[in-house]
Amino acid sequence: MIGSNIKNIVFDMGRVLLDYDPALVARHAGASEEETALIKKYLFGSEEWILLDKGTITEEEAIRRIQDRLPNERLRKLAKECLDCWHEYNISPKPGMEKVVRDLKAKGYRMYVCSNASLRFRVFQNEIPGFSLMEGALVSAEEKLLKPDPAIYRRLFERFDIRPEESFFIDDIQENIDGAKACGMDGYCFADGDVEKLREELGI
Repeated sequence: MIGSNIKNIVFDMGRVLLDYDPALVARHAGASEEETALIKKYLFGSEEWILLDKGTITEEEAIRRIQDRLPNERLRKLAKECLDCWHEYNISPKPGMEKVVRDLKAKGYRMYVCSNASLRFRVFQNEIPGFSLMEGALVSAEEKLLKPDPAIYRRLFERFDIRPEESFFIDDIQENIDGAKACGMDGYCFADGDVEKLREELGI
């Protein structure tokens, strides 16, 4: 359970506050199972996807590079359709997490988001459970930094004037938790997605 010194709760977004399934938009676009696997690999699993999160490439340049690696026109068209509207299909509120946010707010915690996400984040931020109750969000693409780079955690502390020893980080990737701990912020790896276990950890 988190200590009495904790005043701030920092959430990752994907697979913490929001469920994320990169296959959904491809299926919506009419892709076969084989095509869906290729879209997941060449679009959502690409270096360009990471660079979009880092804010060092435009969507136009990303899709051009991705399409250059695809073997046929149908896949190139599918990739473009999926990039254009992935946020409409791939993400959905994680059940139980809005209540977590509301219960934390009721106990007086200040809450923030620190996410590896592209500039598209601001398009769908209001779909994040309890986002209106949070003090702010640090988005990797806007900062041109990616977790677990220590610089992104230091930026978080500076931007929102919070102390790492008074803050607690929730992420689904252990490497990101380790990066936060190295900067003085304790955390919890939410890889299993078990909301009840998370509530126990948070004491709510």
